[in-house]
Amino acid sequence: MKLSEIVPQGAIHIGLASTERDDAITEIVDSLVASKIIKPELRQEVLDAVLERERRGSTGFGKGVAVPHVKHPQIKKMAAAIATSEHGVDFNALDKQPVYSIFLLLSPAGNPEEHLQAMEVIFKNLSLDRFRRFLRQAATVEDVRTLLDDADNQRLVG
Repeated sequence: MKLSEIVPQGAIHIGLASTERDDAITEIVDSLVASKIIKPELRQEVLDAVLERERRGSTGFGKGVAVPHVKHPQIKKMAAAIATSEHGVDFNALDKQPVYSIFLLLSPAGNPEEHLQAMEVIFKNLSLDRFRRFLRQAATVEDVRTLLDDADNQRLVG
């Protein structure tokens, strides 16, 4: 599985306005609705599911990154959104530091293996200092697309 396969066109949001977790997640979900990745009638249900997942435990794992994720019965095709923040988002991260890069993963409820594969590829790349640094510095959607391509083709190692 490749990052570029799970991040559809319209799912990259540069420069979140929000600095609080719930507002940032709302902003990302709204951008997915605007991009027609989420049907408008599912907006509130998906948003509530993601926020409920965050209330059970923060997905801000540290090093400036968070990976909110949810499996939902109304999601038919897996999609990951990427959002960046210049000022940082208070995500209640494990290291108590602000989050600057967010991967929001939405998966069909009936395919847990695919969800785990996507989480694995996301975390594998986010564990690389170079990937995190380039993602945080990305100024355009095209910068992020190039980074995803580089990651998929293992051009970030070393």
